[in-house]
Amino acid sequence: MVVSANLGRRDGGARSKKLKHILGGRLAVGRRLPSLVSALCVSGPALYFKFKKGLKLKGVSASCPPCVCHCAPPQSLFQIAPGLANISVTDCGKDDPDLKEEMEKQFVDLLSEELKLQEAVGQEHSHHMNITLGEARRVASQYQKEAEKCNAATETCEGARERAEALLAKERKITLLWERRAKLLGWEAQ
Repeated sequence: MVVSANLGRRDGGARSKKLKHILGGRLAVGRRLPSLVSALCVSGPALYFKFKKGLKLKGVSASCPPCVCHCAPPQSLFQIAPGLANISVTDCGKDDPDLKEEMEKQFVDLLSEELKLQEAVGQEHSHHMNITLGEARRVASQYQKEAEKCNAATETCEGARERAEALLAKERKITLLWERRAKLLGWEAQ
């Protein structure tokens, strides 16, 4: 029993590898087939018409019969809509009270209203520009203060660096002096 069980396992392992190989191939085809069908659906009609046009020989032209049109001669606007010629400007908007009121205003009233509108737009634009200018001045002032702080910090750092350099030079001189004295007394540098 033990031997047959081992043989079954070995054989089962080979079968499972074979089964995985077959299923793997089917899965690959199963994954590729929808993309192929999708590509053909998208590009199929374009390719069809391209091949259809491409099958015609370039040197040979197919003769088609001339087009025969039995169209009526062109008509004028007055023949199509004869009522349009009788419309006058005074009839325009007689039923609309708002439009009628606007049309009755004098030319001077219309000009003064237009000037008032332009003045209002100009004032709004000026107000917006004043706000923008004030904001720009505030931001510029803030940047100026930051620049002054930065300059003061740079000067402080520069002064500290100069003092450190002077102290370092002084320490080097003292160190050289002590080394000379030590060498005179028999000290050897290692």
